[in-house]
Amino acid sequence: MHFLHVVGARPNFIKAAPVLRALSAYPIRQTLVHTGQHFDAGMSDVFFEELDLPRPDVNLGVGSGSHAIQTGRIMEHLEPVLLEGKPDRVLVYGDINSTLAAALVSAKLNIPLAHVEAGLRSGDRTMPEEINRIVTDQLADLLFTPSADGDANLRREGIPAGNIRRVGNVMIDTLVRLLPRAMERWPLLQKKFSLDRYALVTLHRPSNVDDPHSLDGLLTALGRVGHDLQLIFPVHPRTRKRLVADALVIPPRVHLLDPQGYLDFLALQCHAAMVITDSGGIQEETTYLGISCLTLRETTERPVTVSVGTNQLIGHDMDKLQMEVERILAGKGKRGRRPPLWDGHAAERIAAILLS
Repeated sequence: MHFLHVVGARPNFIKAAPVLRALSAYPIRQTLVHTGQHFDAGMSDVFFEELDLPRPDVNLGVGSGSHAIQTGRIMEHLEPVLLEGKPDRVLVYGDINSTLAAALVSAKLNIPLAHVEAGLRSGDRTMPEEINRIVTDQLADLLFTPSADGDANLRREGIPAGNIRRVGNVMIDTLVRLLPRAMERWPLLQKKFSLDRYALVTLHRPSNVDDPHSLDGLLTALGRVGHDLQLIFPVHPRTRKRLVADALVIPPRVHLLDPQGYLDFLALQCHAAMVITDSGGIQEETTYLGISCLTLRETTERPVTVSVGTNQLIGHDMDKLQMEVERILAGKGKRGRRPPLWDGHAAERIAAILLS
């Protein structure tokens, strides 16, 4: 039995690591292909090291580009790898361009496809990731969902019920395994960045950072929040590029950091008074950790983090952001609980199904 995994960016690495680990307990062959969608050390190399991921068997090295160019390059370079390797099944993760490209190539070559983290929907088709999710799920014959809303979305789109398997959240598998190691790093981080009471900030969605007026408005709002507590802001390369190009002013008490590795970022999440973000995965991690999460988006593909967890959608209402920050600091922030099957064993369920 030969399984081929395709990854390309930080969220993929976090999701694939526990699946590779769970399958390694069986006498099968595994191949790991890195498309190179994230290619710098801060967004790629450090994650392989910290997640104990094996070095990729193949690195396609596609680099950056428009959605069409990047997806096309991945397809072009991945096809000969699949033709030569002849895997019994391809596994893809999440919703990035690498996911879509691998799904298309696999379907054209009639190779069975499993999608890990299937069924997520925001309802916003202006997001490139939403298109990637929808198309990938239509091409996959085995769809591993993290929560009940994913099952419902897939059934509504005509996916046969027998192809849908709810297994839980593989990102939480990684978090559970590495949380003790992350906590060991906290004393050094606290001293390095002089941390007391702080909010952790991440911004990288095009709707928030590509328009200078929108990004400047967010910085102004963060500046107001900064009157009450520190803001620690590890800056995504996309966001830093916009900050520099548009010469935007960084408010006092908003401290810009380079992208953090998985362990350091997890430690920063654990000790934050709250997290202000537009990331999907962070909505899930904060829900598991019980940390208040204020999401600067109008919609989320992870509604269970709102209905069950600690997440709140703020959108672009900066008055609401200020109000919720004040509520959290006053001890009146939203409470939540962990969704079913978010227990650190999702990858084991996936492995058992793949080999059943």
